Amino acid sequence: MAPFIAVDWGTTNRRAYRIENGEVVATERDNQGILAVPAGGFPALVGELRARFDGLPVVMAGMVGSNRGWHDAGYVACPATIEALAAGVVTPEEGVSIVPGVCVDTESRADVMRGEEVQLLGAVSAGLAPADALLCQPGTHNKWAVMKHGAIADFTTAMTGEMFALLKAHALIGGEMAGEVDAGDDFRQGVEACADTDLLAALFGVRAASVLGHRAPGAAAAYVSGLLIGSDCRARIAPGQQVHLLADGLLADLYSAAITIAGGEAVVVDSKASFVAGITRIRNLLP
Repeated sequence: MAPFIAVDWGTTNRRAYRIENGEVVATERDNQGILAVPAGGFPALVGELRARFDGLPVVMAGMVGSNRGWHDAGYVACPATIEALAAGVVTPEEGVSIVPGVCVDTESRADVMRGEEVQLLGAVSAGLAPADALLCQPGTHNKWAVMKHGAIADFTTAMTGEMFALLKAHALIGGEMAGEVDAGDDFRQGVEACADTDLLAALFGVRAASVLGHRAPGAAAAYVSGLLIGSDCRARIAPGQQVHLLADGLLADLYSAAITIAGGEAVVVDSKASFVAGITRIRNLLP
């Protein structure tokens, strides 16, 4: 297969990979997310990127294909296969391809994703996760995907990370949410405390515990993170259920701990390898 540039272009960041024979040989990362691109600025930015990578063709995924990006690539409805994504690729100019997102669009529920679909389908395509599995991709908008026969059969987005940020910046309990977040005792206590499902009362309890001196200063951020992530996990998994977790670093630690406490089994999957496998498979399916 001829070399190409793979780009994961999100809201705040952009990652580019030079891929040769399915392997990453060079990487760039910057803060040129779609929100940083001025009106009409995408062609020039992509042209500069291609120039740095010897003019290679580029295959892009993520928010660059949204209605706020360069070109709206639309959505493939569930169940979505990697072949369907390749068939839905749009080409805003010669040598440039943008992968569509995936949606749930029924009378009772609507949901969308962009960029995550490449990782989810790539993980299965590369054998990093089974063809029938529950996959979790943590983030600001956390994705839970049900994979069947190698396709995204259904998925749910939870605003877990965004809710943490909103609470810290704007809620009454934000003043108590000091300290670092890790997978230690305070986080685990939060995961345990959310088991009664009364999340809203538990969140106000953070304020009460601080006022009454029941929680040490600097412990609330990890505790609130445990409440939110624990609630998210308990809503998605059954006892004994295996969850393939596309994450690394702190998010992998936090979700692994929460999934285990909620009664599941976490299997960490390399998210970068999943993206590379998915985008390479799509590239191979293009004309």
